[in-house]
Amino acid sequence: MKFVVDANVLFSFFKKESFTRNFIISHPEIRLYAPVYVFEELDEHGSEIKSKSRIGNEIFELTKQELQIYITVLELDEFKEFWEQAKQLSPDPDDSQYFAAALSLDCPIWSNDGKLTEQTTVKIFSTTDLAEIFGE
Repeated sequence: MKFVVDANVLFSFFKKESFTRNFIISHPEIRLYAPVYVFEELDEHGSEIKSKSRIGNEIFELTKQELQIYITVLELDEFKEFWEQAKQLSPDPDDSQYFAAALSLDCPIWSNDGKLTEQTTVKIFSTTDLAEIFGE
């Protein structure tokens, strides 16, 4: 099973005992993809992530590296043909890249952003949805 995962889900990965972190690590059958922009977004919110996760710069950087083990990063070229469709679909222009990636891979998005469910073309799964599906 594959998903495009958005940054709001990955914020939780930085908290050592989070459900999201444990779920990602313990489910190798799930293949996660994200546009390269996701790491820029993590950096933009780095102060908030470090504060909420109670970690310093070094652990933040190491955790970003660890994430790259579990996420296949997609370059913009890999989904650019879906860019226009994604811009029309996405309820939030900032999330267009996730939609374009999902359209190119023909897979759902894992996101906890309820706004993304305002469209019906791309299936959106929350962390709660995945926990229920996998009996967690």
